[in-house]
Amino acid sequence: MTGRHARAAFDSAERALERLDRPPTDEAHAIAIGKIFRRARRAREQRQRRKRSLSRTEHPRNVARATRLGKAMKRIFIFGLGYTGGTVARRLRADGWTVGGTVRDGGARETLRREGIAAVDFKDAASGLAGASHVLSTAQTGTSSDPVLALYRDAIVALKPSWIGYLSTTGIYGDAGGGWVDEETPPRPAQDRTRRRVEAETGWRALTPAAHVFRLAGIYGPGRNQLEDLRDGSAKRYDKSGQVFSRIHVEDIATVIAASAARPDPGRIYNVCDDEPASPIDVIAFAATLIGVAPPPVLPFDPSKLTPMAASFYAENRRVRNERIKKELGVRLAYPTYREGLSALARA
Repeated sequence: MTGRHARAAFDSAERALERLDRPPTDEAHAIAIGKIFRRARRAREQRQRRKRSLSRTEHPRNVARATRLGKAMKRIFIFGLGYTGGTVARRLRADGWTVGGTVRDGGARETLRREGIAAVDFKDAASGLAGASHVLSTAQTGTSSDPVLALYRDAIVALKPSWIGYLSTTGIYGDAGGGWVDEETPPRPAQDRTRRRVEAETGWRALTPAAHVFRLAGIYGPGRNQLEDLRDGSAKRYDKSGQVFSRIHVEDIATVIAASAARPDPGRIYNVCDDEPASPIDVIAFAATLIGVAPPPVLPFDPSKLTPMAASFYAENRRVRNERIKKELGVRLAYPTYREGLSALARA
């Protein structure tokens, strides 16, 4: 015992004796000090027993370690590591996820592998899928059915992932005459490709209760935007009264997917779009101001002079609501309108 501790024990004993109205003799001090140290020893032993009684998983240090390991073990497999899927993969990889997925192009696979993403060919997806806790499909339906469900339905069911996401399109709502639609609006697909999307949504939701559906508006982002269209001369403006489109920046799609994976709500459908449906005439004009060029002239709208795909887009007019991703997933869009998105792209 150090002198400081002995003095403290002596003073404590003296105060205890005074409360008992006993003279503070050396013998009385010794007895009192002995009692104090015995109590201290018992208290220390009790603390040590409580500490030893904590199981390995209950101990605070091990709880923290398990939490870190749980985060590190989050593993997602993405069918389709293209423009959108690749962006989601990189975001989750940066957040500590183990990420794998499919891409058909060999060069793209090698690039993704160098980035730490376990990319495989679509035909080899079964090996990469094993052990995934989350599954995301960005695959388009093609001309017949959903290719992922056609080939890997049983493997996904057997895997029993805790979260599944399927990227669909707001095109399933069809034409609303410029009115608003939300997730409760019944689908009214008018195109073959959007009818197949509705079938795919139904297939994924029937596959497992863990499925979530994300209906995406028109996607833009780096390398795929009106700035690039102006630079390469492909930007066109057509005079179609009241026509608007909803859109979404690809990085905001990644934000929504990450938020849903962190806060699953099995069976839920989410519209993924920004806050402001806008006329393509206005969007292209704004983009032109950002890079200091004149916008292309406004042309009379003539569907016969458009590609079939462009004509199908202009055949439908709707405004898409996005409140659900904000209220239920807590999403704050980095690019709430085309202005923020295009301005950031122009600065990049």
